[in-house]
Amino acid sequence: MRSSPSPAPEHPSESGPGLGWRADRGSAPVEFLLVGMLVVVMGLALVQVVLMLHVRNTLTSSAYEGARHAAQADRTLADGEQRALAMAADALGGIATQARSRTDTAEGAPVVVVELTAPVPVLGLFGVGSVTVDARAFDEAP
Repeated sequence: MRSSPSPAPEHPSESGPGLGWRADRGSAPVEFLLVGMLVVVMGLALVQVVLMLHVRNTLTSSAYEGARHAAQADRTLADGEQRALAMAADALGGIATQARSRTDTAEGAPVVVVELTAPVPVLGLFGVGSVTVDARAFDEAP
């Protein structure tokens, strides 16, 4: 005569030594908290990268506008610096920006170079170090 197999246990803890499913009890809130903190930190890091790229791209655009302004026939390098600083101040608000300008040549043609420097935002809009961008425009002066 065949013996019938024993019924399957209802809980893993009934099948052998150890606590089984009871050892995991209460771990969901802890896992949620840890994963939630990781997601928040990664989200804030992404926001900081986006903010840093925004500052760099805005400085590049402002430097280009200043170089184009200074390259006009009736303008000076100082006019280009002021234009670049005004554009950066309008777009970035309270970030301190410094400007320098010079003339250079590109394949024998005279160009105006405007360089902007601003702090790198690491924590919000505050940061250590700096980012420097430059832009060139062909000089229209005769």
